Amino acid sequence: VLPALVLGKLFDDKIETVLEKPIPIAVVLILGGVILLFIDQIFTKHTIDDEKDITFKKALTIGFWQCLAMMPGTSRSAASIIGGMQQKLTREAAAEFSFFLAVPTMLAVTVYSVFLKKFTYLGVEQKGYEMLMQGDNLKLFLLGNVIAFIVAVITIKFFIREIKKYGFKPWGWYRIIAGIALLIYFTWFK
Repeated sequence: VLPALVLGKLFDDKIETVLEKPIPIAVVLILGGVILLFIDQIFTKHTIDDEKDITFKKALTIGFWQCLAMMPGTSRSAASIIGGMQQKLTREAAAEFSFFLAVPTMLAVTVYSVFLKKFTYLGVEQKGYEMLMQGDNLKLFLLGNVIAFIVAVITIKFFIREIKKYGFKPWGWYRIIAGIALLIYFTWFK
């Protein structure tokens, strides 16, 4: 959690300034998709299939891989799965660990967004906790977090079952198609 908070504070605004434009996001989507198409060929020596066998060093390395998701268009789960497979986890173990790793990561992002980051809301620059205290924002924030947690728990079983059957290729193709569609739209129609 600490590396995510530190990196978020240091680089969030810089990353948003440079990469939060449609074309870089589309390119990142496409590159991530290509990596997912070939991930099983890139990382072939899987020796860890149980989260009990993941050492602190491996978990920390996977956590740093996950920090790549600070770039818009990068999937947090894909980054941590790639990091897990690079650390010799099977694709199923890497996917499961990615979901476990989401909890402290989302907590870090929430803490950063609520207490450290400034937003312009209703024409006024303010911190996240100041925004939450206005109107129904706190209720909506809590409801959104509860729904996201429930959906994530339901999704874990489906996702693990699908990657056992098909690997990461469907998600790779999805990212490539979405990236190309964005490139076409923002290059020719905007």
